[in-house]
Parts: sequence; C-alpha cells; structure tokens
Amino acid sequence: MREAYPEPIKVATSEDTQAIASLLAQLSSSAPPFAQTDLEAMVADPAITILAARAGGEIVGITTLVVFRVATGVRAFIDDVVVRDAHRGKGLGEKLVRAAIGQAASLGVQKIDLTSRPSREAANRLYQRLGFEQRETNVYRLVLSAKAAVP
Repeated sequence: MREAYPEPIKVATSEDTQAIASLLAQLSSSAPPFAQTDLEAMVADPAITILAARAGGEIVGITTLVVFRVATGVRAFIDDVVVRDAHRGKGLGEKLVRAAIGQAASLGVQKIDLTSRPSREAANRLYQRLGFEQRETNVYRLVLSAKAAVP
C-alpha cells in the first residue's frame, strides 16, 4: 500500500479521531484520551496544523505544527510526531517533519522548536539529520489541574 504525502487535516471525522487516538497511545502511555471535540478544536484553530500521512485512506502517521507570534518574531513548535508501528522505517516520519517545516516556512516562521525523549533514538537522529540542533536550555513544565489556583 503506497503512503501519501502528508496533508493537513481540514475536517474532523470520527475515523480520523480514532486513528489519532490510536497513534497517540503508541507515542505516550500517559497521553490523555483523544476525543472528537479535541480534533474539532484543533482543526478550527488557525494556529494549529495537523499533518497526516495516510495509507489506503487511513491515517498512519501524524505531527502537529503550532505557529505563534511572540515579541521576538514568528515561532513554531512541532509536536506529536508519530508513525504507526507497521509503517515505521519507510521515511514517513521524515516526510511529516519536512512537511511541517515547509508549512512553517510558508507562514514566515523564523525558528522551530521541538522536544523528544532521549529514548526515542531514531526520532532524535532524524531531527538532527534535518538540521535541528540540541539547545543548551532547561525545559520546565507546570501541570495545572482543574482545581489549581493560578499563583
């Protein structure tokens, strides 16, 4: 089955929601459940592009590109790069990331960031091969619960 070049998801279908939920489960065991309303919100958000690689019409890989403006310019973040196990090793991850880079460039993005767990060795090699450089930085995260007060 021939894979298609990654294209943006423009309509939130239940089939795509199920496929993305399955892919996210492969990416992270701690990922929250992915629902139809999540895909609808992402598709409707002009800052977000979900790129999907398909085989036989079914999504077999995705990545998310988020573009935003800050005081120092237009930036982007690539997240959730994942390819279904049976389709790995065929260059789909690279096609997804290249498509995200191309989309970002067309939107005037000056810098693209992404993060990847060290255990994802193949992904880290891919990002370096595509020109991403490891930054000398600390990444911080604050997890807010629904009941947490903002400091």
